[in-house]
Amino acid sequence: MLKTIGLLAGTAAIGLYPAAAMAAEISAEQAAALLTKLNQMEREIADLKSQLSDVQQTQQASTSAIASTEAKIAATEKRLEQQKPVKVGWKGAPEMKGEDGWSFKPRGRIQYDFGTVDAPAAINDAGLGFANEARRIRLGASGAIPGGFGYKLEMDFAGNDLTLTDAFFTYKDDGLTVTLGQQNPFQGLEELSSSNDTSFIERAGYTDAFGFERRVGISAQYSISDLLFQAGVFTANIDDLNDDENEAIGFDVRAVAMPKLGDVQTHFGASYHYRDLGDSIDTRRYRQRPLVHFTDTRFINTGNISDAESETSYGLEAAMISGRFHAAAEGHWLKLNRTGNMADPTFFGGSVEAGLFLTDDTRGYKGGVFKGVKVANPVGKGGMGAWQVNARYDHLDLSDAGIVGGTQDSYQASLIWTPINYVRFMLSYAKMDYNNAAILAAGDSDYSVDTFAGRFQLSF
Repeated sequence: MLKTIGLLAGTAAIGLYPAAAMAAEISAEQAAALLTKLNQMEREIADLKSQLSDVQQTQQASTSAIASTEAKIAATEKRLEQQKPVKVGWKGAPEMKGEDGWSFKPRGRIQYDFGTVDAPAAINDAGLGFANEARRIRLGASGAIPGGFGYKLEMDFAGNDLTLTDAFFTYKDDGLTVTLGQQNPFQGLEELSSSNDTSFIERAGYTDAFGFERRVGISAQYSISDLLFQAGVFTANIDDLNDDENEAIGFDVRAVAMPKLGDVQTHFGASYHYRDLGDSIDTRRYRQRPLVHFTDTRFINTGNISDAESETSYGLEAAMISGRFHAAAEGHWLKLNRTGNMADPTFFGGSVEAGLFLTDDTRGYKGGVFKGVKVANPVGKGGMGAWQVNARYDHLDLSDAGIVGGTQDSYQASLIWTPINYVRFMLSYAKMDYNNAAILAAGDSDYSVDTFAGRFQLSF
């Protein structure tokens, strides 16, 4: 634009010079025409200056608008950062974390079992042969609440029944955790490790035989370095709380040392348990299935024991994980205290197991319990998943002080394939030798039973 104005001004100067030199030689009419032309050029120059001013103002306005927009964007970004929007992660299911420590995660598991129970032909029992069942179908949620609080709620829909499994609140402060509600008492490594992560389809025989189950109560645990201390007071399972006659109450304590020696994770634990059965409970019965749940047949069974007053029990546990290999051993003694001059029987159960991954994987461990494997080379990403073989010896003795419930010695093997995290396929075989079995086979109480079972599992 400035170049255009300069050109016009130069042209006007060139035109004026000859006009001045020849002023004496031009007529009045020519002078008037020349003046008109000069006036027109002045107007055009004025218009061009006005347009230039408008352009400069427009540029200034645009620059100001851009600066204002950039400031607004920066302010919006800062405001969004201060609001801490919800973040969504993935741990088998969406996990949402919001402002100030709120979180919410759906959780659940599906475990579908099938298999056979092969007993001597002389035993005619409807629970033998092939069977299948939905062992567990659980849905629930867990999460955190600002201030160190948390929650977990989970229901089981298996067997066409609706059962409340976990329902509790927690409070955490550094190494301290306080839990209130329906929860698992501190009954040992085998019981506290999730059914999603066990080495066999069913836990060791003594866990069900001795009535390990979730109960309503209040507990506290404290961890410091490689030590864990747990204690709680518990009443009954929440399904039994509506029974006005249920007055049972007890307490459980457990201590665990879990030092890591180089690459080897070790575990040593002990627990003590006392339960007052109350005035309304005067009988107790201890029995066990043949290490599968899809049969109701119990080859080992004390029957109802009268004059029951309280239970006292204690357990010892040890385990180690070294790379692909793991081993665990646990024993539990339960004494039934009876009124009057009745003898007090003491029953025992224990197991020893070892396992080895055939792939480059290891068994998980955290907070005094076993955890699931994190598959190193999952299917779908060029890998074959995690493959593990396990062996176990399991002993249960329900005979003492005149009570003859029988003994069960089982020899077990399992194969576990975890193609990806949260999915497992299991095959399990067990051979059980019975002595003084509760069910006779043609008058004989000493015989063997074989079980073969499989499981598909999805957990999240």
